[in-house]
Amino acid sequence: MLTHRAIWAAIDGLAERYGLTASGLARKAGLDPTTFNRSKRVSRDGKQRWPSTESISKVIEATGASVPEFMSLLSDGSPMPSAHRIPLIGMAQAGNAGYFDDAGFPIGEGWEKVPFPQIDDPQAYALEITGDSMLPVYRDGDIVIVSPAANVRRGDRVIAKTVQGEVMCKILARRTLTRIELSSFNPAYPDRSFDVPDIAWIARIVWAAQ
Repeated sequence: MLTHRAIWAAIDGLAERYGLTASGLARKAGLDPTTFNRSKRVSRDGKQRWPSTESISKVIEATGASVPEFMSLLSDGSPMPSAHRIPLIGMAQAGNAGYFDDAGFPIGEGWEKVPFPQIDDPQAYALEITGDSMLPVYRDGDIVIVSPAANVRRGDRVIAKTVQGEVMCKILARRTLTRIELSSFNPAYPDRSFDVPDIAWIARIVWAAQ
């Protein structure tokens, strides 16, 4: 049964998971900072006040949480695991030296950090999409989570870096012993094909915050 107490506990749990206060969660979602204050949850005459479906939708989108994750808080009321912080840089920065080792794992000190739910790969990192070459799948400003340890197969969405330093977000169309073919999301941009030695590394996109 969906109760007043359970839904407010779910909102509090979501805020805690992403290292936010109730006010911080509201602000992150573009709402009035007092929207989720405890004083707003019951009126002066004792009547229960419920958050709107629009405000719940906004906080889910703003935090990057999934609907099932939010619903899991409603189902049992248990706290969700705290998010840990993973490295984040922009696509343009990713082409610079000093951010990755030869295998595509994040290194260096120039990364920002963003909260993200537990993920099996401790070397996972986030990239912020720039430009329109990934439309309609990814928009400018979207965040993709990349796992260097994940197996990459044909049809996967990937981040690839050439030995010349170019970083691109593509679909792995085909890989042979000698060639790697990458398809573009946006038909306005050409597909790419490389000799295997020309690609420094390829890593799979495992999640996206949109």
